[in-house]
Amino acid sequence: MTDVLLLADLHGNYGKLDAFLSYDYDAVIIAGDITNFGPLEPVDSVLSNFEVPCFAIPGNCDPREIVDVLERSDAVCLHNSWIALGKITLAGLGGSNQTPFGTPFELTEKEIDGELTRIVNHMDKNIHNVLISHAPPYGALDSIGEEHVGCQSIRKHMTRFDLVCCAHIHEARGIAEIDGVTVVNPGPASEGYGALIHFGTEPKEIQIDLIAV
Repeated sequence: MTDVLLLADLHGNYGKLDAFLSYDYDAVIIAGDITNFGPLEPVDSVLSNFEVPCFAIPGNCDPREIVDVLERSDAVCLHNSWIALGKITLAGLGGSNQTPFGTPFELTEKEIDGELTRIVNHMDKNIHNVLISHAPPYGALDSIGEEHVGCQSIRKHMTRFDLVCCAHIHEARGIAEIDGVTVVNPGPASEGYGALIHFGTEPKEIQIDLIAV
């Protein structure tokens, strides 16, 4: 696996997905908010559109039952889990830190800290170590106006990774570097935004292109 398509924030609007199929990639990562508070019935068929391995986590707007749907789908559910694939280790954390809106899949900072502590202590360290989290780390691609709304616990643990693939804040599409770690938010796929990630042979050799269809 060298080239990866990163998508997020579909929010139940799957009309742009076919346009992404024309790109050349070895795998797909979906960083949450596949639905908009449900329904869950279309999720399996949506994920089966990709003819390459697909790795997915839920977002805060997904019902918690989506974890079971992802587990039964053609995709690999990486919520609170990790997988080593050649030179790349992917670790996943779905949901988000708490918001003012009481969305379905929110976690406390303590819960996130506990899961990430377990993950970083047990995952296979690799040439490229990637965290897929729906919520951004605090201080990186997490601004709404003047306010930072990212996750403090993700920020605490992010230096154990080379790349953080996040989403959640639609207005914060972009690429940033913080604490020596690259952070990318591909933007909402519901609006035709995504990113292509190329992993090189050496540590930190990661190229990211933001794309739109």
